[in-house]
Amino acid sequence: MNEQIALFSGSSNPQLAELIGQHLNQPLGKIKISRFKSGEIYVNYLEGLRNRHVYLVQSFSNPINDNFVELLVMIDAAKRASAKTINVVVPYFGYARQERKSNPREPISAKMLSDVLTTVGANRVITLDLHSPAIQGFFNIPVDHLTALDLICKYIKSKTIVNPIIVSPDAGRAETAEKLANYLDYPFAIMVKKRPAHNESVITHIIGEVEGYTPIIIEDLIDTGSTIQKVVEGLKERGANDSYVCATHAVFSGPALQILDHPNIKEVIITDSIALPENYPSYIKVISVSSLLAEAISTNIYGGSISELFKIKSV
Repeated sequence: MNEQIALFSGSSNPQLAELIGQHLNQPLGKIKISRFKSGEIYVNYLEGLRNRHVYLVQSFSNPINDNFVELLVMIDAAKRASAKTINVVVPYFGYARQERKSNPREPISAKMLSDVLTTVGANRVITLDLHSPAIQGFFNIPVDHLTALDLICKYIKSKTIVNPIIVSPDAGRAETAEKLANYLDYPFAIMVKKRPAHNESVITHIIGEVEGYTPIIIEDLIDTGSTIQKVVEGLKERGANDSYVCATHAVFSGPALQILDHPNIKEVIITDSIALPENYPSYIKVISVSSLLAEAISTNIYGGSISELFKIKSV
């Protein structure tokens, strides 16, 4: 235990924060977080923070706006308690899909979040598999952008998959899919789709041969599951075997768990960047990112290179 370090969890994912603390041999700090009847958020650190390096673990998951404001209040309280540095660990960075303007008069909400975090007092951000890596450039403070691909890659290698093929569900994930395919020495294919509305997609065609192959679909997040459903069914129509689905962030909005319980999905491989409901279905495999985040925190505390955490290295 390092007395110069203070590790605290917000309300979004205390289980992950606890695991990070165990890897660091650093118990979670004592903090009181409550809500007034009006919905306002109250935070009180129950231990001294003066001249300590504070790490705050909070995912921007549902309820995303409450969790974001809660983190802001935690940052402000730590700053006013004379913390030496305030480092925010955001395993899932919500609003990352709003990183550019696709139509006139739209916000760039990911940029707005980065501005607010910096203005309130964050000194560093540690995050995982951003929807768009360019979001790092929205910050004027250091950003450690980690990837869970190495952990997912190790798990895929541990399984015996007949005729595997890496599939990108859209052009945006093509680079990641190609990288994973090259490391695993698997072929890869790309789905081409269009989005008529938010959380809706239509598969137009597939680049690559999938007939007789077992698809391993790689995504950064799964929201409602409807896109994955269309991808899986589109692959099946073209002669592919049942699919494996891999994603870092299990957003799982609405009926996602029911949609993913699909006869053509063998397994859904995700991480614990977002807290999952208890007794989640057996078709879901959860890989913990706690060791990865703990290693990034440890490197920031004690020095060393963090670049190895930005890439796949298990193959």
